[in-house]
Amino acid sequence: MELNGKVAVVTGAGRGLGLAYAGELARAGAAVVVNDADAGAAGAAAARIAAAGGRAVAHPAAVGPAEAADALVARAVAEFGRLDVMVTNAGVLRDRVLWKMTDDDFDTVVRVHLKGTFTCARAAAVRFREQGEGGRLILVGSPAGQRGNFGQTNYSAAKAGIVGFARTWAMELARANVTVNAVVPVAATAMTETIPALAPYVAAMREGRAMPPFARRALAFGTPEDAAGLVAFLASDAASGITGQAIGIGGDRLSLWTHPTQAVAAYRDGGWAAADIAGVWPAVFAEHEQSVGENLPAAPEGAA
Repeated sequence: MELNGKVAVVTGAGRGLGLAYAGELARAGAAVVVNDADAGAAGAAAARIAAAGGRAVAHPAAVGPAEAADALVARAVAEFGRLDVMVTNAGVLRDRVLWKMTDDDFDTVVRVHLKGTFTCARAAAVRFREQGEGGRLILVGSPAGQRGNFGQTNYSAAKAGIVGFARTWAMELARANVTVNAVVPVAATAMTETIPALAPYVAAMREGRAMPPFARRALAFGTPEDAAGLVAFLASDAASGITGQAIGIGGDRLSLWTHPTQAVAAYRDGGWAAADIAGVWPAVFAEHEQSVGENLPAAPEGAA
């Protein structure tokens, strides 16, 4: 993908998926503002990109507040003259079951993931509209937001909201030639290491061992770099007609998520009383009830 002359901001780019996204955008020719709450990680990431021949500057900040988002866009313009791509990747985890989750656990995750995506996207949209040349909003979702995940009330809700953002903003920004898509990645990172079924594969990656085919295919689980090509594609002219989509990436799998739609419907003149619903549910609706959670398959004997 040719991104020469483009300028991108990637939040949460000090390590993991964000670093992979920033590195891939730079390799394709974009100049990158590398954001992370950890100043050391942001600086090291920018230096790594520069050492590989790319253009990057570090901008440490915790996303969420409008001031942080506005400053990121201003830094891109000050350093490189414009902004073309905003990748909202920054995130944190505070996993607990519902009855043990504190207000702070909830507020922290929602502030970084959901509000951080909102404020950064808003600041970018203002700039895109001022420039009058379109732009790209690439929002980072999660399978947890699509399917739910045990112990992740805050994270699942925030990630589901991010996909809702993509659908709404795709409509609102269409006339400005700004595309908005959600990436739904699965990769070996510090976040996925907390999932027992995936932890062995994260450890394998850190030890320099190759991911087995079962992980890469059945679990769609690979390295952060495996997910980076999708971000570069969505930032490019090749994806100019793609907007409002939730696109999965991980290991050897590329997928397109459906938007929620009615699975089945029934009609009754005069509406539905509780007893009417009870009478019709077993025969019409029960077989269409939806599952929850990812329900990851177990590795076959010897596959791991």
